[in-house]
This record gives sequence, C-alpha cells and structure tokens, in this order.
Amino acid sequence: MPTHRKQQEEARDQHSVVDESEAVLRTENVKVTYGDTLALRDVSMDVPKNQVTALIGPSGCGKSTLLRCFNRLNDLIDGCKVEGKVFYRDKNLYSSKIDPVSVRRRIGMVFQKPNPFPKSIYDNITYGAKVNGFKGDMDELVEQSLQRAALWGEVKDKLKENGLSLSGGQQQRLCIARAIALKPEVVLMDEPCSSLDPVSTERVEDLIHELKEDYTIVIVTHNMHQATRVSDFTAFFNAEESDDGSRFGYLVEYDRTERVFEDPQEEATQKYVSGKFG
Repeated sequence: MPTHRKQQEEARDQHSVVDESEAVLRTENVKVTYGDTLALRDVSMDVPKNQVTALIGPSGCGKSTLLRCFNRLNDLIDGCKVEGKVFYRDKNLYSSKIDPVSVRRRIGMVFQKPNPFPKSIYDNITYGAKVNGFKGDMDELVEQSLQRAALWGEVKDKLKENGLSLSGGQQQRLCIARAIALKPEVVLMDEPCSSLDPVSTERVEDLIHELKEDYTIVIVTHNMHQATRVSDFTAFFNAEESDDGSRFGYLVEYDRTERVFEDPQEEATQKYVSGKFG
C-alpha cells in the first residue's frame, strides 16, 4: 500500500494532466492551518480553463478549505494561515500586493446553502454591481444574469418580490446569477446541491454544463455520481490523523474524471470511488 509521502509525491506530479497554458488556477504546496491545527497539507494542482473540476473525498479531508483558498475566503477565519502559493493567471493571490476583495470579484462563490439577500430578486442581482461601481444598464445586467442562471423565465414577472420567497432550487440559481453578475472568470461551488431536491439538483447540474462555456468551475461534492455527471477533472482528497489526534487532508489523485472513476491509480482512490469507505 503506498505511503502517504509517496501518494503526495505522485499527486504533485499529476498536476501535469492539465496543460499549464490552459490553467487558470494553480497551487504549489499549499498548507492550511487553523491555529496550531493542520487542516490541509502540500496540495499542488492546476485547474484548467472552461472546465469543471470536482473536489471529492470524505469529510474532514480539506475540500472546502482548499476551495476557500482560491478566493481568499479563509482570510475571514480567525487563526487561519495559508502557506505555499496559489496562482490565478500567474499572479500569486497571497502576495501582499493583491487586494482580496478584487480577487473575489474575479473568483465568485456559491455556497452549500442558498443565501439570497433579504432583498428583491432585482436587488439581489444589482447589489454587487452597485457596490463595485457598475455604470452600465442595470435592467440588462439583471436579465442577462438570470437568463444565464436559467431563472429568467420563472421570475421575470416578479423581480420586485423578495428573493427569499423563491423555492430552494430557485434561490440557489439566484445565488448563481448574483455571482455571475459580477462577471467573474471562475465560479467556486461548495456542495451547491446538497440541500436541494432531485429536480432542482438536475437543473443546477444542467446549468453547470452550460456555464463552463464562459466560466471555469470548481465544485466540492460529496456525491460521487454528481462528480461523474458534471466534472471534466476530479481531485480525490483523503484524511489522515495527526499525532495530536486531529485530522488533516491531502491530495491523493488528480486526473480526468473518467480515469479517476474507471481506472484509479491509487488504492485509496479505488476504495473510495467503489464505496468501500467515505
């Protein structure tokens, strides 16, 4: 059975499955700690442009922690420290010269639980644009964003209604519309379907397929079937217990989705995708 160190070395090599010229995001030996507790260790991988990359693995393996590294949301967590390098378009996002707020405009986020603002549907879409000094046609921005999120037809006659009045699936698509209204290049999704019914989940998954024409998408999911349905690349993370009894995550295998699920190179990956643990 491969040692953890051997798995780490092989996982680092596997970032080459993505042509570097096509990589929008890139990590080099990323390590994340919360206070004195190690959460994620030595993650190196490339995320390709206009593709969907899924992060899978058992609870506690650092998937969401890594996702938050990509737009510096971990900065908002007291005691969190990120070491290593995270590049966006060859710019180190953790350089002292980089403004985290500007990062989040280019790299949007959709959370696990739909979180519309307690405002009208219209104001949900325009809020970020106004804050960022958008000078264009707000009505056009709202319509385009809702159309891209496959929601326009359902809400075009009730834009003044509160976003919280929508169904769960509609709220999540509203949150996606709100994220893309800022015209990011990357959209991060942290288990976006975990609280949705099957019909709403299917709609969001269909939307993900459509959005990758214009956006690079990274999605955290516990649903392996979902990973096979929506993603082009898959990164499998596992968790290991440290000396103090806490758990930290590490990257085991990263490759095209069909290879990860049909011909995994690591025993741990094979056990996870076949349902033997996790």
